[in-house]
Amino acid sequence: MPGTNPRELGLLADCESCFGLCCVALPFSASADFAVDKNAGEPCRNLRDDFRCSIHAQLRERGFPGCTVYDCFGAGQKVSQVTFQGTSWRQAPGTAGQMYAVFPVVRQLHELLWYLAEALTLEAARPVHAELRDALDATERLTRESVDVLKKLDVPAHRAEVNVLLLRTSELVRAGSKGKERRGADLIGAKLAGADLRAANLRGAYLIGADLRGADLREADLIGADLRGADLSGADLSGAIFLTQPQLNAATGDAATRLPAALIRPAHWPTTRYERPSRGPAPRRGSGSDRGSGRGSGRRRRG
Repeated sequence: MPGTNPRELGLLADCESCFGLCCVALPFSASADFAVDKNAGEPCRNLRDDFRCSIHAQLRERGFPGCTVYDCFGAGQKVSQVTFQGTSWRQAPGTAGQMYAVFPVVRQLHELLWYLAEALTLEAARPVHAELRDALDATERLTRESVDVLKKLDVPAHRAEVNVLLLRTSELVRAGSKGKERRGADLIGAKLAGADLRAANLRGAYLIGADLRGADLREADLIGADLRGADLSGADLSGAIFLTQPQLNAATGDAATRLPAALIRPAHWPTTRYERPSRGPAPRRGSGSDRGSGRGSGRRRRG
C-alpha cells in the first residue's frame, strides 16, 4: 500500500531517470513561453544525447520560460523506467509513438495522486479518508498498467470519480468558514492586494496577472486555478489546498510568500520581501498632494 509522501509515491520529477519525454512528446508554439515551434514527437533542439537540456540554466534568458513552469509529477521516470523498463525511444525507435502517447496519460494520473495524497494528510477530511485511500490505491495501480491498457484508459471518467472526493475534501476543510465562492471566476488582472481570501473556493479561477500581494489564501481551494503571472509577494498560502508546484512556478512571489510545506519556492522568485504599505493619516481634502493622484477624491481604491 503506497503512503502519502510525494517522494515515496514518485510524484517528484527525476529528470535523470527520464528519457526527456516532456522535451519530445509535447508540442509547443513560438510565443512568449517558447522561442520556436515544435511538433509533438519531435525532439526539442536543446535536448542532448543524454536526455538533458543543453540550456537548462538559461531557459528564461533564451526564450523558453514555458519549460520552467512545467512539471510532470514524476510521470516521466514512471513511463521511462516502469512502463518501458528502462529502454529509451532512441534504443527502440519502434516504441517511440507508444511512449509519447502513454506519457500524458500517466502525467494526469500522477497529478490526481498528488491531490489524493494531500487530501489524506488533512485532518478535516478524515470522514472520507477510507474512500480517498481506495481512490489513491486504484489510481496508483493504473499508473503501472500495460501500454495497451493505458492507451485505452478513459482518464476524464476516472478524474470525474476522483473529483467527487476532492470536492468533498474541500467542503470539509473549509466548513465553518465564510470563504468567498469564486469557482471558475474571471479574475484576470484583478486588484486583490491584501484581500481576505481565506477558505475561498477558487477552483478553476482565472487569476492570470492578478495582484495578490499580501493576500490571505490560507485554506483556499486552488485546484486548477490559473496563476500565470499572478503576484503572490507576501501572500500567505500556508494551508492552501490542492496547490501544485507548476502553479507556483507560473506565478511570481518573494521571500515573504508563505507556502505549504510540500512545495518549494521557485528559483526565479526574487529574494526581496514585500512590505504592505502602512496606512498613515489621510491627507486633508483639497490639499495639493491630492490632485491627480487618485487619493482624496472620495473614491475608494481596491486593494
